[in-house]
Amino acid sequence: MSQEDAGEERHKLAGDAIRPAKVRVDKTGGTGVVIEWKDGHQSSWNFAWLRAACPCATCHEERDKEGRAPGLAKLKPAPLLPMYEAPPRPVEVTPVGNYALRFKWNDGHEAGLYSWDYLRNVCDVEAQRQGPN
Repeated sequence: MSQEDAGEERHKLAGDAIRPAKVRVDKTGGTGVVIEWKDGHQSSWNFAWLRAACPCATCHEERDKEGRAPGLAKLKPAPLLPMYEAPPRPVEVTPVGNYALRFKWNDGHEAGLYSWDYLRNVCDVEAQRQGPN
């Protein structure tokens, strides 16, 4: 069973839990995204996590094949001569209607729509994985 299949068995959040009250994207500072939800919860993600959690079909299938949860980066073999690789950053962030954000990433990828529902539910999964603070 994939991570997502397991996630679909748990209760999905709805209502005010998936409606943002305030969305902050720190593209210039490069820190990430912070969403304050109407139910009072606050979620935050860095850009590397968001890029690794891309919800597009291609990224989802790749994660599923490798058994990776959203937000976990693909493990790459260490090269003989390490090259600098720029950290994931959005070149452009665009709201999509009243339901999602679209990121155009510095690696050229831009297929994923990060819906409010997806973002809040992956936030919930990440919180459960990290356990109580």
